[in-house]
Amino acid sequence: MRALGARLGAAICAAGAGPALVIGLSGELGAGKTTLVAGLLAGLGHEGPVRSPTYTLIEPYRLAGRDLYHCDLYRLRDDRLGKPDLLLQIEYAPSGRAIEVKASSEAGRQVLAALRLDPA
Repeated sequence: MRALGARLGAAICAAGAGPALVIGLSGELGAGKTTLVAGLLAGLGHEGPVRSPTYTLIEPYRLAGRDLYHCDLYRLRDDRLGKPDLLLQIEYAPSGRAIEVKASSEAGRQVLAALRLDPA
C-alpha cells in the first residue's frame, strides 16, 4: 500500500494535476488507507509520521508549496466535497488487497493515465 501511494504521488506530479485534486479512499477499517496516504506523502517529500485522521477528522500537510489534507469523512453525513476526481476502492483479497481505481474528471483521468504508465 505504501508503494502504491508513492506511485500515486509520482503520477500526480507527472500529470501536472491542478491546484485542487480530490482523491477518495474507500475501504474497511485496516484496509490500508492511511498506509497508502503515508506512501503518497513520503513520495511528495514528507518526512515523519502520518497519523490517521479518525479522531481529528483532518490532518493537514504542507509539501512542495501545496496544502494537502488527509480527511476521514466516515462519520460525517453531509460531505460537500462533491465527487472525487479519483476514487480508490480498497478491498481485502485472498492474496492481499484488491484495488479498483476510477476517475471522474479530466484531472483524475490524467493521474490515472500517469499511474498506468508507471512500470513499477
